[in-house]
Amino acid sequence: MLETKKKFLCLFLLFPIFNLSCASSKPVSRISADKQKDLSGNWNDRDIRIVCETIIDDCIDSPAIKRFAKKNGRLPYVKLGTILNLSDEFIDTTIIANKFRNAIINSGELKFVASDSEVESLRSEQLAQADHVKVGSEAQVGNETGADFMLQGTVKTVIDQNGKTIQKTYYVDVELFGVESTVVEWSSENSDIVKVLDKKKLKL
Repeated sequence: MLETKKKFLCLFLLFPIFNLSCASSKPVSRISADKQKDLSGNWNDRDIRIVCETIIDDCIDSPAIKRFAKKNGRLPYVKLGTILNLSDEFIDTTIIANKFRNAIINSGELKFVASDSEVESLRSEQLAQADHVKVGSEAQVGNETGADFMLQGTVKTVIDQNGKTIQKTYYVDVELFGVESTVVEWSSENSDIVKVLDKKKLKL
């Protein structure tokens, strides 16, 4: 009888630890990026990748880029301007901007010029080198490369609703401006991201 009580006491003491270890393994699981699921129906990383890859491919293949390269005998320099969020939800447009930037750099068809904030840091470094670096090894002031084009864009949403069913279409518009001429040399729109939400089943 005493032995039985000891076994019961041991099980009673161990149960909370066992239960805690099981519970802690449930909340998080990993999935690959190409298998990402829509949990809220809002804009997500998969949408960003689809839109950015399509738009940059269109930009690289545009007549304006090819015409510039042929006329000037070099790749055009592009600066990334503002990507505005004009949608009905929070979208971190800096992520979109970085995706555009990476695609531009990795394409090998366009050269990317530093942003305004990056340029300020680089100019500070140039001035610091002028005062403190060995003569002949310092970066020279006034040798910055100017941008030929500036890429700017917007993200918008169009909502269509019937009762508890919502259809949300994302419109990403991007334009390429000639910096000197201020002419729109190329523009593209992507509206491939369309989501249908059932509010009866989805907890928003």
